[in-house]
Amino acid sequence: MENLQIALKDYSLSVSTVPEKGRSLFASRDFYPGDVIIGQEPYICVPKNSSLSTPKRCDGCFITSNVLRRCSRCHVAYYCGTTCQRSEWELHRLECEVLSRLDMDKRKSVTPSIRLMVRLYLRRKLQDDKVIPSTAMDNYNLVEALVAHMSDITEEQLVLYAQMANLVYSILQWPEINIKEIAENFSKFACNAHTICDSELRPVGTGLYPVISIINHSCLPNSVLVFEGRSALVRAVQHIPAGIEVVISYIETAGSTITRQKALKEQYLFTCTCPRCSKMGQKDDIQESAILEGYRCKNEKCGGLLLRTTDGKGFQCQGCQLVMGKEEIKEIITEIELLSEEAASKSSFSCSYQEVISIYKKTEKLQTKLYHPFSISLMQTREKILKSLMELEHWTEALAYCKLTIPFYEKVYPSVHPLLGLQYYTCGKLEWYLGEAEEAVKSLTKAVDILRITHGTNTPFMKDLLMKLEEARAEASYKWSSIHC
Repeated sequence: MENLQIALKDYSLSVSTVPEKGRSLFASRDFYPGDVIIGQEPYICVPKNSSLSTPKRCDGCFITSNVLRRCSRCHVAYYCGTTCQRSEWELHRLECEVLSRLDMDKRKSVTPSIRLMVRLYLRRKLQDDKVIPSTAMDNYNLVEALVAHMSDITEEQLVLYAQMANLVYSILQWPEINIKEIAENFSKFACNAHTICDSELRPVGTGLYPVISIINHSCLPNSVLVFEGRSALVRAVQHIPAGIEVVISYIETAGSTITRQKALKEQYLFTCTCPRCSKMGQKDDIQESAILEGYRCKNEKCGGLLLRTTDGKGFQCQGCQLVMGKEEIKEIITEIELLSEEAASKSSFSCSYQEVISIYKKTEKLQTKLYHPFSISLMQTREKILKSLMELEHWTEALAYCKLTIPFYEKVYPSVHPLLGLQYYTCGKLEWYLGEAEEAVKSLTKAVDILRITHGTNTPFMKDLLMKLEEARAEASYKWSSIHC
């Protein structure tokens, strides 16, 4: 801990233990929006590959390609070229040795989670043998210090971890390692490992970042975790004065307090007490929950929020006082669920996007009658329609749906949030494709204003976005000058 404290001084950070929260990361100086608070390479990581997934991802840089070269010995690792293969060689040399002992069927059972655990012990061995260096921010002691919550997990989960631990033990075949310790590390992974995402927040792998894992959760975070390749970066999204705790969000924050609390308890095994969650049950919180996840009045001229009646037999509009019976609502919800199942079924059987869109539009129509315009369920349906329309390259209709989602994003996310920035980016990109240069400039400018804070400006994605914005500005200027000449 002392060595870590010394290392964190270089980042103007410190670790303190806070009651009910445990270890916490605090700023030792002021940080401002866009500042990189801390960065860390993964102690271990694996790409999002499985025996069935195609195309595969490179083990070194996580890019996806149909022309990756597979390790000829273990047939598990993939590389885009010699640079990535060499960078991974020390670790993969040992990994390849243990995986190659397995028959081909057993190798298919080596999921990313199993592989991550195997790599954890192999990397520890490499550091113990001084083959690769250990530092204050890169050593197995940091993994040991992570919370496992073993006393809080279910018996079913314990059995699963024990089975996975036995598989890892059989792969490594090291008598000195303890199956109980492996199971405990799987519990640590569940609470502390991070999904590695690309610049557009699409999952590409999983990594363990022991120092980043010290950062606690808040539903009103002052910083955001993003990735550049495999490197994790925490950036400030608002002013963080010296002495204030650095916090990120572990979950999707667009949800009611009850939904957020449930997600945190199930995945991370704690109850959030952040300023947003502390308002649970208060008038504003009840209203927010009703908007995001509740029902609306069926009177089109009203559209007020419905709250459960005191006798529990129905829901009453807070505007016109009209009551909707539970059975009436249940009937609509059942119809929505059946349509959702049909859409999911057709998607899994590779039916045409047009068929799937048709079902989603029926769902949308029912949801529009039942839910508030800012309903999460309605937004998710429109996102699915948008995605399908873009697959079909139906740009005009896709833009219309993208514009429908923007008010929701503006409502549920802070003004500086990567998802809001990316939605503006999608909108601007569609406007650009359709020749709406002036509108594209407005949307792309909004995207840049947010994403330069959350993502920085050095990634290929951001450089491409900045170039798109300049091209849109040039075209808009040309069109304007053509009209006014």
